[in-house]
Amino acid sequence: MLPFGRQGILQIRFADGTAPATRASIPDTNDFLLTVTDARGNILYDGTYGASKESFSLEEGTYTVSVRSCDFTAPLFNAPQYGDTQVAAVKAGKTTVVTLACVQLNSGIRLRISSAFPDAYPNAVLFLKSTAGKLMYGYKETRIAYFQPGTVNLEMSDGGVESTLFTRMLEPQQIVTIGVNVASDAHKSGIEVQVDTTRNWTEENFTIGGGGNTGGGSAPESAYSVPTAKSHVGEEDVWVYGYIVGGDLSSSKCSFSAPFSSRTNLVLASKSSCTDKTSCLSVQLAKGAIRDELNLVDHPELLGRQIYMKGTIVEAYYGIPGLQNITEYKWK
Repeated sequence: MLPFGRQGILQIRFADGTAPATRASIPDTNDFLLTVTDARGNILYDGTYGASKESFSLEEGTYTVSVRSCDFTAPLFNAPQYGDTQVAAVKAGKTTVVTLACVQLNSGIRLRISSAFPDAYPNAVLFLKSTAGKLMYGYKETRIAYFQPGTVNLEMSDGGVESTLFTRMLEPQQIVTIGVNVASDAHKSGIEVQVDTTRNWTEENFTIGGGGNTGGGSAPESAYSVPTAKSHVGEEDVWVYGYIVGGDLSSSKCSFSAPFSSRTNLVLASKSSCTDKTSCLSVQLAKGAIRDELNLVDHPELLGRQIYMKGTIVEAYYGIPGLQNITEYKWK
């Protein structure tokens, strides 16, 4: 029941989508930084997504929901930043759901330095530089250097002489590979710098999480999230992912903390901090190896871990939608 006054409910979740094209490690959604502000700029929540409420009870009005995988202010290696910002209109007596579909916010450069370059310029040092700072790029470096979108220069310092070799305007989500070589033309001398167009890419929209836009549930890579699974009741042999948040199910309650007493069931949720049974997906652990390996009586250390499970989605198991006939599972 809503509190008195003109209040509504705001719920925040990550959508199902595809994995990014980069090889970068995808962060856990529980660790994303979430900020909720009202129309006057007052911060109502500023913390991790995993620690946030399942529902926010708010006065009628507009609210800005912003999420980011990390803070990113200066150039860093191997530091892609993902995020999304949406404005939600909360109506009195209504529930508004904000679905976050994150994309990469920053940009990156990787240098491909030829083996001849160190021989020609043994004392030179290469830098990638933007207005926010610079990174030294060693001759054997292979990582992607990430920058805020904007102008990035490739600079060289050699014997106290500094020169700009290349300037590039980077768009959000863009990853560029730049070849650095010694001029090979007999009529030229110096350094050749060229964008390798075969190694450029721009990220497509995707969701941090588990699922894919196609082949829903047919593989771990396209697994349904807990909220999505609830709308696919009756589907068999599909993959679902979520966090193990509790067990000891009954028709009216669920336990979200150890010790546990039942080996026959557990519950999954979209956030590891969830303590609301109605936000969960129940899971039946039939007698056998999977029950032995996943039950919380013998393995309380599994509480809070993200898991992918293959089974049949049923309309109700202990009063909420559930997953039965588990045949496979894998950890994130």
